Amino acid sequence: MALKNYNPTSPARRGLILVDRSALHKGGPVKALTEGKRKTGGRNNKGHVTSRGIAGGHKQRYRYIDFKRRKWDVEGTVERIEYDPNRTAFIALIKYDDGELAYIIAPQRLAVGDKVVAGKKTDVKPGNAMELGQMPVGTIIHNVEMKPMKGGQIARSAGAYVQLVGRDRGMVIVRLNSGEQRYIPANCMGTVGAVSNPDNANQNFAKAGRTRWKGRRPLTRGVAKNPVDHPHGGGEGRTSGGRHPVTPWGKPTKGARTRNNKKTDRMIIRSRHAKKKG
Repeated sequence: MALKNYNPTSPARRGLILVDRSALHKGGPVKALTEGKRKTGGRNNKGHVTSRGIAGGHKQRYRYIDFKRRKWDVEGTVERIEYDPNRTAFIALIKYDDGELAYIIAPQRLAVGDKVVAGKKTDVKPGNAMELGQMPVGTIIHNVEMKPMKGGQIARSAGAYVQLVGRDRGMVIVRLNSGEQRYIPANCMGTVGAVSNPDNANQNFAKAGRTRWKGRRPLTRGVAKNPVDHPHGGGEGRTSGGRHPVTPWGKPTKGARTRNNKKTDRMIIRSRHAKKKG
């Protein structure tokens, strides 16, 4: 998909750059594959704000996406490519030979009328899904499982992909966009290709209101607050906020490492931070 530039006919149009979605399906989703979605406004069941910066936004329906791809050896045809308000990637409606409909994350270069299939081993074509252990080394993949039967968790966002770089004792080695290399069980599923809508990151919404339509409220910088409201607050004149940036609750932030998962440390071969060591 290309990017659309707009003439500066108003302040809201000046600088506006959006993804051209003219080739996508114009109507609504398949109702049987959707569910109503209730807004939380960032509040929990007690009405307290637990996630700041969330409110409003356009009304949405959630689309059920098949992240597992466990309908093996049944060929499906791409009926249409659709917009999904719940994610940055586009989604594809698949009609299987037995008549069943399902949504999958649409990879790049997947077009209406293309055939896709999932199985233990399939052709290396965009949209086909198979076990990681059966893929050739060097394959670009997305929607990668971390545990068998759990469904894809890695590389589901617009333009994302990982590369399969090796095999080792019932495991495969994948390289993530962050630079991390890690082991994944060879019987986990992955889908061939990179995720659609790679230009999503190049958009410029040009006005605050367009961000509010997405349900995001503005956040006040800590240095602009009073000491009672934020550790960075207060001070005479304009201050930068101190030496160590922290959250409103005093936790280190902006690059401070907080990962603490000893169970999966052994699965990481090369940390995404390794390249930063000078």
